[in-house]
Amino acid sequence: MNDCCHCDKKRIRSDEEMKKLSNRLCRIEGQVRGLREMLQKDVYCPDILVQVSAVNAALNSFGRELLSEHIRTCVADGIRQGDGEVVEELVSVLQKLMK
Repeated sequence: MNDCCHCDKKRIRSDEEMKKLSNRLCRIEGQVRGLREMLQKDVYCPDILVQVSAVNAALNSFGRELLSEHIRTCVADGIRQGDGEVVEELVSVLQKLMK
């Protein structure tokens, strides 16, 4: 079972989830380093912009995965425990994400 304590805002992730999310971030870090290298090598602007778009897509994918897990665990557990605050928190997060 995944722990989600709303009082201290921590979430203990399974080894599998941690590995999956960490691997995604490592790939994104590599893409960002690649952007820096492209800039240092004076690569043509549109080519860099295409890679910027790829990094943005990777970050969005990471965020969607994290949000999905949050809803499946923290939010679902909170609702089952009668904690209406988790829904308000989710609504607030979604509003920020949609700016």
